[in-house]
Amino acid sequence: MTDTSDYYNQKAQSFFDATYDIDMESLYAPFLQHLNKGDLILDVGCGSGRDILAFKNKGYRVEAIDASYALVTKATELSGICVKQHSFYDLVVQNRYDGIWACASLLHCDRQKLPNVLYRILTALKPHAVCYMSFKYGTTDRKKDGRVFTDLNEQQLHMLIQPLNVEVLQQWITQDKRPDRHEKWLNIIFRKQNQ
Repeated sequence: MTDTSDYYNQKAQSFFDATYDIDMESLYAPFLQHLNKGDLILDVGCGSGRDILAFKNKGYRVEAIDASYALVTKATELSGICVKQHSFYDLVVQNRYDGIWACASLLHCDRQKLPNVLYRILTALKPHAVCYMSFKYGTTDRKKDGRVFTDLNEQQLHMLIQPLNVEVLQQWITQDKRPDRHEKWLNIIFRKQNQ
């Protein structure tokens, strides 16, 4: 993921400018309906910090990680939350979070490593806690502008989720929220079963 992190380190300001003020309420609502105010959310790959600021302002406790040191700085400045420079490949927390938010971040995970990363996410969740994830809709592994992308369709997502002890609460396709983009996104919310 070094190339991808390097991209975000070099393009942090332009990425921040393009993403920090996008209205994401239509994605927050299906996730937050499964949480209570004061619950602890981890944002995995928080980017600009837009979402952690929104969750904080809505009354949730928030922690966040991102692999890019430049975006860690931007997100900390925007949100007032001390974001940690940390990769989802190295997540080692157990039974800590009421919710995990992975919006447009795991799409940079190597396809072969996705099952392990999902296991790490599952381990970090409390029993019956929920996770939201989104991927660009497609079937390929690709590289664009120095970033690595793992696209998923419904069948690939099902195969990824099926071995896990989770209940799928919602799965749906959305259009990119940015006005200059026409990509589709595959979204999923699942609940960790009792373990």
